[in-house]
Amino acid sequence: MAGANFAQFMVVGPTCFFLGILFAYLPYDYNVLWTNPAVGRAQYFDLLESHIKFLYASPAIISRILNIVIGTGILGFLIKLFKANESNMLFDGASLVLYMAGITVYLTNIVKGFRVVTAGVYGNLEKAKAAGEAVDLADGEDYISREDTLRVYAASNTILALVLVGVLVLQAGQWYAKRAEEKEIEQFEKAEGEKKSQGKKKQ
Repeated sequence: MAGANFAQFMVVGPTCFFLGILFAYLPYDYNVLWTNPAVGRAQYFDLLESHIKFLYASPAIISRILNIVIGTGILGFLIKLFKANESNMLFDGASLVLYMAGITVYLTNIVKGFRVVTAGVYGNLEKAKAAGEAVDLADGEDYISREDTLRVYAASNTILALVLVGVLVLQAGQWYAKRAEEKEIEQFEKAEGEKKSQGKKKQ
């Protein structure tokens, strides 16, 4: 029981950690995606671009910590699914699918967005070629405008946040179902004990 609770903590902890990071992005993403200020969005695009470049230039230990936290969540799922019952397979299996979908969004959209924005190539294929290893030249034809690139980056953060919220909802559902099952078993055992005690009194 304690091992299962610790494994659930290993899943919920990283999920909340990444939701906290995405919440810090919200002031940038909100203004880029959903507001239409009278002064225009140019200043918000500049802010988001500067923020992405700053994060990409972070020390290597930052990305290593992120990778460790991601691995911790996966390890938690593996522990929970080891010799799992039907309930675990339902909740944890669906949670793992969402978690892996979040990792896919992170690798394909967000990490690529970091590289494209930092290189400043956007729709310019000549800059893409000049950037060398900073971008994936095989995808050069897919580069879009600066504004659209930043919108895709912000939208990817929103999608990732929704996916992680789904993981938390499923984990909360599993916890609730487990508590309800334990309470039902406890009530059944209590009723059985009362029946036995009444039978002994009649004898």
